[in-house]
Amino acid sequence: MSNTFLEVRNLKKYFKTARGYVHAVDDVQFSIEKGKTLGVVGESGCGKSTLGRCVIRLLEPTEGEVLFEGVDICKLNKRKMKELRKDIQIVFQDPYSSLNPRKTVLDIISEPLIFNKIMPGASRADIENRVVELMETVGLAERLINTYPHELDGGRRQRIGIARALAVNPKFIVCDEPVSSLDVSIQAQILNLLKTLQRERGLTYIFITHDLAVVNYFSDEIMVMYMGQTVEKAPSDELFRNPLHPYTKALLSAVLVPKVGGNKERIQLRGEITSPIEPPDECRFAKRCNYCGDGCKKGTPPLVEVAPNHFVACHCIAKDKNTLTLQELDLMK
Repeated sequence: MSNTFLEVRNLKKYFKTARGYVHAVDDVQFSIEKGKTLGVVGESGCGKSTLGRCVIRLLEPTEGEVLFEGVDICKLNKRKMKELRKDIQIVFQDPYSSLNPRKTVLDIISEPLIFNKIMPGASRADIENRVVELMETVGLAERLINTYPHELDGGRRQRIGIARALAVNPKFIVCDEPVSSLDVSIQAQILNLLKTLQRERGLTYIFITHDLAVVNYFSDEIMVMYMGQTVEKAPSDELFRNPLHPYTKALLSAVLVPKVGGNKERIQLRGEITSPIEPPDECRFAKRCNYCGDGCKKGTPPLVEVAPNHFVACHCIAKDKNTLTLQELDLMK
């Protein structure tokens, strides 16, 4: 695809344990266009953060390809990967643990400038002026330049993390639950800041979260993960209007409706959660699925396009005339 900025192909990340390999990310694939946002959602432990770290090689993938502007970064050596770090950055979930408590705001934001030689030959005053510019960009007052992370609230700490990521003028940022630890009012400020920066700088994001209301507001496309695999991917509006996978339906049923009398039926998931250690070759959601049949335990369902740009991995979704849709299965219950 000519418009593809980032493409992930068959990405896998396994962790070795005494009982076998944990399939944290298993055969995930997607693509993102330049200047767009892919939201990644799913319950805790589904592999969202591991996926984000593998995409930018903070973790080395077990298998697969990550094509960044046509270059497979998984094959780059350390020197070339270091050069590419200026184009790809991450904003971590916890702004307190991701910032060095012994360094001031000036030191934290200037560190990537110095390490990556963004301003060769610049004086200390020049670097400080650049840090002040970055602070202004993310809405931090200049008077905070010599403060330490523990002296600031969560919103300001997260702004420091964003300023640090922006210091090297990146093209692509992984946002790993950047607002999950913040108050709702501060969440809105950070989300609006990220959107403004994307619009002004043409940034491309992967936005990882479990908050479906946030991901609907922020993302162009949404990918739903379960037990290390993609179960559904579609444009944001389409996914919320027409969710197809049973797991997606259950997630959306938990979203609160902000109006009087707007309650909807909650889909309760019951049953045993499949172990991620050497999982069997079957649908990993089968034990918790209300639609599970004999065919669901005969191999892992492939991710197929059932509507334009709407992909689902479910044995029950109609692919031909001999397969019932979930709506038909509901009528038969």
